[in-house]
Amino acid sequence: MQTDLAPPAVPVGRIKSFGPFGPKYEVGRVLRELGDGDWLVEVTLVETGEKAEYRLSRLSDDPDAR
Repeated sequence: MQTDLAPPAVPVGRIKSFGPFGPKYEVGRVLRELGDGDWLVEVTLVETGEKAEYRLSRLSDDPDAR
C-alpha cells in the first residue's frame, strides 16, 4: 500500500539565482514528486516572468540572490 507524503516545505517567494552568477528566479509552489524521490517546484525567472519547473534538490543548492 502506497501512502501519499506531504510535499516538502519550500521557501516560496524567495529570490535565488541559478548558481553564483546565473539569472535570478523566484521560488513558487511544489508541483509534483518525481520517481527518484526529488520534487519539481515552479520557479519564475525574475527578468522575463517566464515560469519553469526546477528540481528541489538543485534549488536547495542555489544561493539566495543579492
